[in-house]
Amino acid sequence: MDADLILYLGRRALETALLVAAPMLAAAMLTGVLVAMLQAVTSVRDMTLSMAPKLAAVGITLLMTAGWSLQVVVEFAHEVFSYVHTMGH
Repeated sequence: MDADLILYLGRRALETALLVAAPMLAAAMLTGVLVAMLQAVTSVRDMTLSMAPKLAAVGITLLMTAGWSLQVVVEFAHEVFSYVHTMGH
């Protein structure tokens, strides 16, 4: 196994992790901004108020993108195992 293959697989692993995590991170960020604006308008400064909508948004996003995320991870795993298989022969 040469260094180029290791670097390529490492880069692909990071890209796959970022791609799978991006929808949940975006949902949490968007919900956080909306709740912060709502708190600024209503002058409510409760820290627990911002956590529940974020958890709900991330949970809903996770349910909506679970199939796609699994497909991306499985494709990456197939790619890695195909490289491992070719290295053995």
